[in-house]
Amino acid sequence: FSLSSIQRGPKASEHLKKHYKTFEEIKSQGLDALIITGANVSHPDLQRAPFYEQLKEVVEWSYENVTSTLCSCLATHAVLEFKYGQKRQPVGAKHWGVFPHKVVNRGHPLVKGVNTRFDIPHSRFNEISELQFAKAEVEVLAKSPIGVHLAVSPDLFRIVFFQGHPEYDAISLLKEYKREVALYLENNGTEYPPIPSNYLSLQSQAILEEYRTKLDSKKASIADFPEALITNKLDNTWHDSANAIINNWIGCVYQITNEDIAKPFMDGIDPNNPLKLKK
Repeated sequence: FSLSSIQRGPKASEHLKKHYKTFEEIKSQGLDALIITGANVSHPDLQRAPFYEQLKEVVEWSYENVTSTLCSCLATHAVLEFKYGQKRQPVGAKHWGVFPHKVVNRGHPLVKGVNTRFDIPHSRFNEISELQFAKAEVEVLAKSPIGVHLAVSPDLFRIVFFQGHPEYDAISLLKEYKREVALYLENNGTEYPPIPSNYLSLQSQAILEEYRTKLDSKKASIADFPEALITNKLDNTWHDSANAIINNWIGCVYQITNEDIAKPFMDGIDPNNPLKLKK
């Protein structure tokens, strides 16, 4: 389902009308689990986003009625602000690229079977810092030098927070880079976008630098962006770990919502309070 407060074009609106449910329908039918995806916003102050108040309503409902809610990137920032009083802060230069992360709480069932070090793409100008997560008493499960990626609410499962983008395909950052180049060409005075870190081979970086030189000399346009030359050289170094975490999350939800399972998926569940995991 989608929030009605988000403005859509005619084609997208028709698609939502045909294939999506309303929030009222979702509430009446109920959910075992919920994923809240991110969105592009035009202002760093999330309270100015048109969907902010409606998102609060969804999160408050899910907290009382859904076994676990997984928040992605901007949704994580919004929930940390209105539910835990932690307002996101600008990071200066954009955190953009693929970065290595380390599991810092190996005992939590969400990271069961996950590599102790794994990559995650990031694409953001703002962050909730590790100190802010601590102030909110949110448990950090995985982090990197550029910040926290994976964390869980104080009860250790009701809300799961992603600050990176494990859902990205191998080509997603390249598509974003192409979009940023197009915006640079449309808006005089903006800076040329940097190449995402730890993402492209030296050969691919050289191809993009040559393309920029042609742009600067007016010998190329966005139509000449060398996407086809780079796509088949991209590596995806995060999919398996991301998939494992999502599978663990679904397994945890299944365990909590099905009490008659013979072999529990999670040894860490407190049987007296299934939403309160043992630390």
